[in-house]
Amino acid sequence: MLGYIGKRLAMAIPILLGVSLVIFITIKIIPGDPIASLLGPTGTPESRAALESRMGLDRPLPVQYVAWLSHTVVGDFGTSIARRTDVAPMVLDALGNTLILTAAAAVLAIVLGVGIGVLTALRRNSLAARLGNAFALFSISVPQYSVGLLLIIYLAAGAGLFPVSGMYNPSSGGGVVDLFNHLILPAATAALVPAGIIARMFRSAVLDVMSQDFIEALHSRGLSRRRVMAHAFHNTVPSLLTVAGLQIGNLLGGVVFVEAVFAWPGIGLLVYQSITQRDLPVIQAGVLVSAFAFVMLNLLVDALHGLVDPRVRT
Repeated sequence: MLGYIGKRLAMAIPILLGVSLVIFITIKIIPGDPIASLLGPTGTPESRAALESRMGLDRPLPVQYVAWLSHTVVGDFGTSIARRTDVAPMVLDALGNTLILTAAAAVLAIVLGVGIGVLTALRRNSLAARLGNAFALFSISVPQYSVGLLLIIYLAAGAGLFPVSGMYNPSSGGGVVDLFNHLILPAATAALVPAGIIARMFRSAVLDVMSQDFIEALHSRGLSRRRVMAHAFHNTVPSLLTVAGLQIGNLLGGVVFVEAVFAWPGIGLLVYQSITQRDLPVIQAGVLVSAFAFVMLNLLVDALHGLVDPRVRT
């Protein structure tokens, strides 16, 4: 098992290097002049040249990339152009907030997806199964930001049942209960698409397992329906891990709209604000940290997959 995890970890290293190279090139070709932003309108050509030399921007691009990567590996993401503070604490705090939202949305998506998938697979002709299929298709098709705006209009601003935006109420001093109240609407909005996809994929996995010969053999031996379903569910776990891992990974990048709509102080909102401000160091750090979290999440899913299904390790 350790050898399997080691191979997966070794495969993640070139992926991260490739992602860092793409991020570096993208930042270099997008419009914006960080030197002009730092110096302001009163900057002179001499001060511009001195600042370019101090930041290493006068060196060839390969040298700049190696220098940037060497600093990034040790956690030095530079200084924010717009905020004039270190980027690392800002990005890590935002990443923690995004992980909270992602974890809540992932739990909700898996519970809904598995429940609807089992219901629509085992009771295919019932009214509940038809409603479950309709919900799955609706959740996949509807834009997340539209759902978020509707929830804010009717449940938050209209009915006053939930907070409109943010992560904590400034007047309440925070707390778990306050965080939970602020988390309900954005988590439900972010969980819609992955819940629908998990429901559809898990339904297919359950139907495929239930049609196999060993299920009929278990019935013929007189096992109860509950025990047969336990064996069937065990064989659907690898498929569930695969699709759930991909959807949770997509949540890390897909909650940008949700964080913007609900003003959730996560890494998506931070990168969105930094794009409007041309804050290139924050954009670089935010995208790279998100990619690293995505790769590590997939590594965890691969490890769990290998633990559940020994055939994967070979």
